[in-house]
Amino acid sequence: MSFPRTAVVVALGLSATFLARADVTLAPLFTDHAVLQRDKPIPVWGIADAGEKVTVTFARQTRTATAGADGAWKVSLDKLSAESKGADLTVAGKNTLVLHDVVIGEVWLCSGQSNMEFTVSRARDAAKEIAAANFPLIRHVKIRNTVAADPATTVKTTGWQSASPETVGAFTAVGYFFAHDIFQKLNIPIGLVHSSWGGTPVESWMPAPALARDPRFRVVAERWEKTLADYPDKKAEYAPVLAEWTAADAAAKAQGDAEHAAWLKAHPKPRAPRGPGDSWTPSGLYNGMIAPLAPYAIRGALWYQGESNADHAAEYQPLFAAMITAWRKSFGQGPFPFFWVNLANYKSPSDSTGQTYAFLREAQSQTLDLENTGQALAIDIGNPDDIHPTNKQDVGHRLSLLAKNRVYGYQGEDTGPTFANVRLGGAALFATFSHSAGGLTIHNATEVADVEVAGDDKVFHPARVVVSSSIMIASSPDVKQPIALRYAWKNAPNANLYNGAGLPAVPFRSDNW
Repeated sequence: MSFPRTAVVVALGLSATFLARADVTLAPLFTDHAVLQRDKPIPVWGIADAGEKVTVTFARQTRTATAGADGAWKVSLDKLSAESKGADLTVAGKNTLVLHDVVIGEVWLCSGQSNMEFTVSRARDAAKEIAAANFPLIRHVKIRNTVAADPATTVKTTGWQSASPETVGAFTAVGYFFAHDIFQKLNIPIGLVHSSWGGTPVESWMPAPALARDPRFRVVAERWEKTLADYPDKKAEYAPVLAEWTAADAAAKAQGDAEHAAWLKAHPKPRAPRGPGDSWTPSGLYNGMIAPLAPYAIRGALWYQGESNADHAAEYQPLFAAMITAWRKSFGQGPFPFFWVNLANYKSPSDSTGQTYAFLREAQSQTLDLENTGQALAIDIGNPDDIHPTNKQDVGHRLSLLAKNRVYGYQGEDTGPTFANVRLGGAALFATFSHSAGGLTIHNATEVADVEVAGDDKVFHPARVVVSSSIMIASSPDVKQPIALRYAWKNAPNANLYNGAGLPAVPFRSDNW
């Protein structure tokens, strides 16, 4: 894909090689068709010659800055109201840059791993969605996958693109369906800054000071140090494996396209060992793909990640909370809204316990203790056999409910039934819920599935369940004195408990075993 002229200037201008040319350059998100955040001060920044005077003009405002010894300059435009009519933004120093068709609206940072990276072209009903995508005020910029050893000042991007049948297929599907819902309510420009990378853990997205601050996070560094120590031997072992696979692949390809496709499905390319420069490098993706974006004015962030941390779910909550806190500090706009997707139902074939995702979901839910956070449930709309479910429409919609209710003032339920407390009554457990929104309901069944109770032996048994208003009553003939209750505590449960607003209940356990 070719880059817009402005994006190329950004990508090249901030490198040391080009500083000698004395060209004023802009940070990577400032390109033609950019969306700027309404109702907030708007930082505009870049690089010039040390001591060079730089003037920024936009929307009847003119601001001037002088580049520091390192060439960095920054101005701040006053708050602006939403504006759908594009205008020019001019930056002048020894040279002049003009960005065209800049609009003012709502900007959301979309990040995480593969389910955020998942594009509209792969989503359910993709052809229909793409054909209908005539929304010039919904705009998207993709940050190129980049690992960096230190916080970078620049990164390559696709440039801002408006949603159309020609472009939308490459947009983040979750972000696009979120933006589509928000646009229907606000009818103002919606900008999506898409910075994600499939198969990556939360620690890759955290700045180094955040990882170093908490002694609990030392285990992350220890694992990575071992990975680097093992890399030379693993690389040597990988070479003949790759050579054998390459030869087999060539032979399969010679048999024809259909045969080759079938062979590839059964024999995926072996993954290279992780080592220097890998996407799992702690802080590597923050340095390369988040640091260059700050302090761009944004409304909030959307996050879909956690699968790569499921094997270490007990570590996730403090890491995730520290990441959110660090991002908010980097962008310097206070505790902006941060909404995420609670992991979808998936069997996770490599997990013999069948519960690693349950513990990861719990860690996500615990992070709601941070202010101005929210989560959208996907426990009922995933694909148990595919870690990448195609129903991204409902995921985007559920995220939009959070934003519409908590950010944009449209009153409505945005969360499913959430476990509040449990008490013993005879041989049954009585659980109460918040966010029941008119009462608990059961979808497509007569009984709530995947509810278990246990006694003091800590052995769980399937429970018989009755629901009434915001109360669940659970018992089992195999447990005479139940003391613990769990719902949907599996990687891929049959999650069929909802509230009156049609939102699924949050998986939970009353024990801490």
